Order: sequence, then structure tokens, then C-alpha cells
Amino acid sequence: MSSLARFQQYADAFEEVFESDDWSHLEPYFTKDAVYEIHAAPPFGARSEGRDEVFAALKASLDGNDRRFDSRELEVLEGPELRDGAVWFRWRVRYERAGTPGMAIEGVETARFEGERIVLLEDTFTEESQAAVLQFLGAHGDQLKPL
Repeated sequence: MSSLARFQQYADAFEEVFESDDWSHLEPYFTKDAVYEIHAAPPFGARSEGRDEVFAALKASLDGNDRRFDSRELEVLEGPELRDGAVWFRWRVRYERAGTPGMAIEGVETARFEGERIVLLEDTFTEESQAAVLQFLGAHGDQLKPL
């Protein structure tokens, strides 16, 4: 199976996990020694090593951000395509919460596969998105669903 096709399966499974919070759906998509790295300035940048830590980081992101809104909509702006042996795509996520103006963030994700499993997942957030998140949280963070 191509990396692009496998990545689409992973993306579909990730959406299932978002709804169910059952992380076992993602186990077949990551190597045991997988790495997840967020390329961004503090407080956003992070690196997690090992499948369990990767899942913990992804869960913390969903719980600390995505699930605190009423809705989230992912838009693929470019890709997915193969670049330098990895699946690459540029995305935007729009979050809505009643009583707030909503928030959008943009970035790039790459997934490097070893066979049919992700060995390295990287997210890079634009500087504008990082600033927008900090501004939004400063002005409206108290209106989000509790952690």
C-alpha cells in the first residue's frame, strides 16, 4: 500500500479517535519507537518519543484545545503528496465556540513511514497561527469548555 493511501487510513482513524477517545484505533499506524514533533515557539513546540508518549501528546492536544470548542473543521489547503519520502500536507483548522469569534490555525504536517507505520510525525504551526492562538486564549480562554 502506498504511504499516501496508508496516511488517509490513519487520518480516518484519527477522526474516530477524536470522537471515541479510544486510542487503540491508532496503534496499527505507529511504530513502537515513533516520534511526534511540533515545530513551533514556546509554549507550543514539543517532542514526544515512543508510541505511548506520542498518543499522550496527541490526546493532550485534543483535550486541551479541540475538545474545548463546540466544533472543529479541518480543511486541507494543499496535498497530501509525497515530498522527500514523506507524506506532506498543508492544513487549516477552524474552531467554533458559542460566544466567541472562533479561532483558526494553519500549519503543515509530515508523516514519515517505516513500512505501513508512521515513524515520525511532524506538525509545524505558522507564526501567525501561534500569535492568533495566544491572542484568542488571552481574550476568550475563559469561555471555552473546561479542561
